[in-house]
Amino acid sequence: MTNEKLDTMRHSASHVMAAAVKALFKDVKFAIGPTIAEGFYYDFDLGKNTFNEEDLAKIEAKMQEIVKADLEIKREELSIKDALARVKGQTYKEELIKDLEKESETKVSFYSIGDIFDDLCRGPHVKSTKEVGPFKLLRISGAYWRGDEKNKMLQRIYGTAFEAQKELDEYLKMLVEAEKRDHRKIGKELDLFTFSDLVGPGLPLYTFRGAIVRNQILNLSKELRAKIGYQEVHTPQINKAELFKISGHYDKFKEDMFRVISNYTEEEFFLKPMNCPQHTQIFAAVPRSYKDLPIRIADCANLYRDERPGELSGLTRLRAFSQDDSHCFCREDHIKDEFSNMLGAIETFLKIFDLSYYIRLSLRDEANKDKYLGDDKVWQKSQKFLEELLREKNLEYIRKEGEAAFYGPKMDIIARDALGREWQISTIQLDFNMPVRFKLEYTGADGKKYTPIMIHGALAGSPERFMALLIEHYAGAFPTWMAPVQVKILPVSDKFIEYALEVKNNLIDNNIRVEIDDSAESLGKKIRAGEQEKVPYLLIIGEKEVNAKQVAVRQRGKGDLGPQDLAKFAVQIKDEILNRK
Repeated sequence: MTNEKLDTMRHSASHVMAAAVKALFKDVKFAIGPTIAEGFYYDFDLGKNTFNEEDLAKIEAKMQEIVKADLEIKREELSIKDALARVKGQTYKEELIKDLEKESETKVSFYSIGDIFDDLCRGPHVKSTKEVGPFKLLRISGAYWRGDEKNKMLQRIYGTAFEAQKELDEYLKMLVEAEKRDHRKIGKELDLFTFSDLVGPGLPLYTFRGAIVRNQILNLSKELRAKIGYQEVHTPQINKAELFKISGHYDKFKEDMFRVISNYTEEEFFLKPMNCPQHTQIFAAVPRSYKDLPIRIADCANLYRDERPGELSGLTRLRAFSQDDSHCFCREDHIKDEFSNMLGAIETFLKIFDLSYYIRLSLRDEANKDKYLGDDKVWQKSQKFLEELLREKNLEYIRKEGEAAFYGPKMDIIARDALGREWQISTIQLDFNMPVRFKLEYTGADGKKYTPIMIHGALAGSPERFMALLIEHYAGAFPTWMAPVQVKILPVSDKFIEYALEVKNNLIDNNIRVEIDDSAESLGKKIRAGEQEKVPYLLIIGEKEVNAKQVAVRQRGKGDLGPQDLAKFAVQIKDEILNRK
């Protein structure tokens, strides 16, 4: 089943759920019921009441009745006036229709399920309720109307649907495993990061161990970008508003930016939500020749976005985060090589983590061109160029209209983790617009002035979000090269501490991250603790090991490997770390 067909089926399932809620609960008000990546949801206003788990079972049973009844799902169009009459008393639907009227819409569409339910909706939907595949309601949560905490809290029911029962069963099994792997849970257990009410929501604090994991991601990204010619810069956290007015971010994203107030000037400043406008000023700082191009800039500065509190989620949605940003200023004849180089770096990056992926070619929404900068010719040219490049390289991709950046089309890399879940991480974006807005130029071979093209790129995307992915991908059992503690030494008793310190210092000299468990616990408890901390190697030291100048090695996932000379062990683990095995 294609994504489009599955989305349609799930969208219809959300309407069937709303019909079931209407049948079971009086005076309910309906908000919205879209599809999402893994299924669908619908938001309801129950007044002073709330759903519970028993209600979820009742709603699901009623949905089964509606599906079995094989009710026709029909579309009709109404004028704004008739539509408002149809939804009278349904506050949220009235608001949506009035918003459409403000956008100059004269007609809106409704979908009906038999004669039991109809709803304001753009569609599409399946033709009959019997076409809604196997489904399951998953959970209840609160959600502010339109995601704004100033609005009323609604009741949201999440569900999912699939074409076949087997697919649904596999998905439900995956959810159980995903709950065990939740990066928020494992992050706390492994002491990787924390949040503080005094610091603020969405502002993570990384512990010693968490900072190591985050830095390993960034260091790999820097290493791979350096290999394709990118050089690191450092840029400030705040900017004058004028910078973002020129780039276009001010008009489109002002409400999502943190405003900064100066005690001494009247200038308007913002914490930066992205690096690209600043990088244009590095390019513009000195005269440029065609011989200088391409100029490749890399940056890992912190970024800030004023996300709504209700949308914050662990490390996957933050207010303070970074990006392994890359910006290339080049000529048109450089584009193909620059995209190819970045795609190669992304492939290498993801292969190290054993992540498969495909590419989403994110294009402009042709029905809403006013949302984007630049004229039709530029967009048609850039979108065509990217698609031809993907076909030429024979890369797996899907087209997705409406997902482009407001300044240009892009290739978004969608990675699949160990559970088969998809994460949008890396991106490469083609931008003909921002260099024009900032009046960037270089001198060509003919002495004339030309405008460079800008390519935006990232390998990990947000290292923080990628860290969340990896925690869940590995279930916290990081490969040795990125593990916060690579080796833990377990002396059998205090009389072997001296040799344990000797082993520790030797490993530290070999740049290996190592700790000693010198607690008074039994050896068995020390081993269990090391395994719970998911340390790749445990080195047990007793009288035999001291006398032989050896260590007894236990490897995570393999168990007891027996005694080894310390020097031999150090060589093996160094090779494993250096080659990121």
